Amino acid sequence: MTSERFAVTAEPGPQHGAVVVSLTGELDHDTADTLRSALEERTGAERILVDCEKLSFCDSTGLNVLLRARLRVLEEGGRLELAGLRPPVARMFEITGARTVFRVYENVAEALSDRRAGG
Repeated sequence: MTSERFAVTAEPGPQHGAVVVSLTGELDHDTADTLRSALEERTGAERILVDCEKLSFCDSTGLNVLLRARLRVLEEGGRLELAGLRPPVARMFEITGARTVFRVYENVAEALSDRRAGG
C-alpha cells in the first residue's frame, strides 16, 4: 500500500503466524489510513513486527493507529512489536510514554532472533 509520502509493505516472518510490516516515509493524519488498513488485513497474526527503520516521521495520528492496533492484536491473543525506531520517531514515542507499552527492538534482525518473542 502506497501514497506519495508513505508506503507499507508486509511479508511473512520466519516464524509461523508472524508478519513483518515495513513502513517508509511520513506517517501522519493524511497517510494513517494506509497503515490502519494494512494492520487490519493482518487480523489473526500471532506476531506483527512493525519495521520503522525507514519511517522518517510519525505524528499523534500515526501513534494512535499503532496503539489501537496493538490493543486489537492483544485481544486476539497476539503481539504487535516495533523495530528500528529512529529519531525523531523514537523521541516522539519516548516523550509520549508510548515506548513503554511496546516491545521495541533495535532492528528487525534482533527482533526475529529474540527467543522470548517466539512463544
